[in-house]
Amino acid sequence: MTTQHTEPLQLTTEEQAALGSGGGFTSTKAVGDVPAITLVDGSAGVRMQDMSQGADHLGLRPALPATAFPCATVMAQTWNPELVHRVARALGTEAQAAGVQVLLGPGVNMKRDPRAGRNFEYYSEDPYLTGVLASAYVQGLQSQGVGASLKHFAANNTEHERFRSSSDVDARPLREIYLRAFQRVVRDAQPWTVMCSYNRINGVPAAEDRWLLTDVLRGEWGFEGAVLSDWGAVDDRVASVRAGLDLEMPADRGRHDRALVHAVLAGYLSARQVEQAAQRVARLARHAKAAARPDTRWDVDEHHALAREAAAQGLVLLKNDDAVLPLVDAEGPLAVIGEFAVKPRCQGGGSSYVTATRIDVPLDEIRALAGEALVEYAPGFTTDAATDAAPDDPALLREAVELAARSRTAVIFLGLAGSQEAEGFDRTSIELPQEQLELLRAVHRVQPRTVVVLAHGGVLRLAPLVDHAAAVLDCGLSGQAAGGAVADVLFGRVNPSGRLAETVPERIESTPAFLNFPGENLHVRYGEGLFMGYRWYDARKLEVTFPFGHGLSYATFRYSDLVLEGSAEGVTVRLRVANTGSRAGREIVQVYTGVAGSTVVRPEQELKGFAPVWLEPGEEREVTVQVRREDLAYWHTALDRWVVEGGEYTVGVGASSRDIRLTGQLALTGDHAPVPLTPGSSITEVLANPVAAAELGELFGAAFGGLGDSQAAGMGLDILKMIGSTPVQRFLTSLGGGMGLARVQDILDRANAAVGAVPNGR
Repeated sequence: MTTQHTEPLQLTTEEQAALGSGGGFTSTKAVGDVPAITLVDGSAGVRMQDMSQGADHLGLRPALPATAFPCATVMAQTWNPELVHRVARALGTEAQAAGVQVLLGPGVNMKRDPRAGRNFEYYSEDPYLTGVLASAYVQGLQSQGVGASLKHFAANNTEHERFRSSSDVDARPLREIYLRAFQRVVRDAQPWTVMCSYNRINGVPAAEDRWLLTDVLRGEWGFEGAVLSDWGAVDDRVASVRAGLDLEMPADRGRHDRALVHAVLAGYLSARQVEQAAQRVARLARHAKAAARPDTRWDVDEHHALAREAAAQGLVLLKNDDAVLPLVDAEGPLAVIGEFAVKPRCQGGGSSYVTATRIDVPLDEIRALAGEALVEYAPGFTTDAATDAAPDDPALLREAVELAARSRTAVIFLGLAGSQEAEGFDRTSIELPQEQLELLRAVHRVQPRTVVVLAHGGVLRLAPLVDHAAAVLDCGLSGQAAGGAVADVLFGRVNPSGRLAETVPERIESTPAFLNFPGENLHVRYGEGLFMGYRWYDARKLEVTFPFGHGLSYATFRYSDLVLEGSAEGVTVRLRVANTGSRAGREIVQVYTGVAGSTVVRPEQELKGFAPVWLEPGEEREVTVQVRREDLAYWHTALDRWVVEGGEYTVGVGASSRDIRLTGQLALTGDHAPVPLTPGSSITEVLANPVAAAELGELFGAAFGGLGDSQAAGMGLDILKMIGSTPVQRFLTSLGGGMGLARVQDILDRANAAVGAVPNGR
């Protein structure tokens, strides 16, 4: 979809205003020759609600059956853009069959705090990984003629007071962390729509933020599509259209349409702005309808198999002492413990909840591979339907322990129940229920070969768990085929290759946003700045339970022969990877960069590239990872633009952020980025410019000529350090100086011209 040729609208102002608001809960209006289109949730499955039962935003009413694919967290753990692309293509096919023109996804907000209630809908704590995978999702979905809606734009990192709170974030973290994934997806994949969020950003509602929706999104990034609101996010339609919003969702019975027309008639809003918004909605609707394939059919079994493949690739083997996994067929008896083994939790609650076509039950899938007679089950605990709490039942605990004691291996399913994490609220802790931990400890005392399978959306504190399990398999919320995927990995039908897309901390108190989450008085201060996720733990040298990028395999891999090459496009990283194990497997080669002696505050290392590589036993292959030059840039707050810093870059290649196998250095030439001198510049800054130093240095020296170097030294003084931070203008006004501001400005202008520095506003 492109903006190059905009078809004129033969519509009145009233009709143009009507195009900019919903016709129903999930549809736009048909106005004139512009058709209506349907937009539904779809990050992990097509949630097309049965309109005969009504519609809602929280998944409370039933929806038509669709494939429940793994949530974004699990898809991120695959580190596999090609797989994300295939899943998105399948989502596009199902959307076409359901008569849906736009799926509301992907969600690319950063996982700033593990307690955020909607984290399961988002990919990662890292903007690079998020941007690459989300771009693959958008490209895959839109290849099927169904539009994506990149969300939630922007800095939407908490559910607490999400309609009113302000995300107060400085320029560098806003650009380098919270907007960077959006920027990459817009430039690489051009989603048909972008959805603005509920929250305010530095006090301005996202739906009314012209800097965000127009200056940055369209002006800087070149977004060509339509901006729509999250459901119910618009308070002032006039202000929103002025900011660059095109479509308010859902329907509001025409109230805001009338306000828009009144604003045009009263001169508060230009008719051209209303027309531009209407043109974007019309272009979206016409393009979507032209791409519709109402006769589309899809194979339920084929999509279920794809969901199983995606789930298996997204499972992360966190621990595997003494190679307790994979289990050997018929090695039994095998104890399966935990209610989640028979009542699986496979997706998150809220607007993304899908009515699955079917659900794989883990216990059934394990029995299918191990043999019915070799597997026994005990619930161990039960969740209360009303509270999802796990009641303390000594009889259930005793039964589980007795079963584990007489078995060869115990597989225990633990995790969070549905109402403990969902859209609309944040968690208050990251702890597993105490009853489950007590069950685990009791089982492990009698059965050292205990394997834990975890089901959850947000990060859990696993420090109390790891000492009481020989193996830990993180299942996340892996969709309708999770049960089969777990069985595949447990028995080695699939070699695990998932890698964590976020850090597992030792405790909640050590997390970056602990003191600033969820905020107070409707303000959330992003006090950790750039140091979110692994960046924080690295900078503070904090121990973590499992680092970003971590994941084990049934194979082992060796890295060697690192070669780095710089170019105008970026850095080419080459190395050799060998499978030194006895099983075929997939390794995820991760590339991190840092800048030695940086002139600005920067994380020690940041992910800037990765590559999945499949290797047979004994196979060795060269792996190449391209790092874009633009991904090495930081946001220069004085120049208000991206700048690549010159200097020596450290490039680390490894299997996680804390398992760096190879390291090299590469000198890169930086961007020409001189900061313009002004009368407010310091004396030190002025003296660093040769032209300014030549003409003003004598003035500065004369002012302190009465204090000779020997006298200053005897007093323990460094004159330049003392006066260096003094602004030139203040120096002239407070100490006389003998030179007028006009002449100083002329010198500064010539000094700026000599180095190519352009003052702001000129």
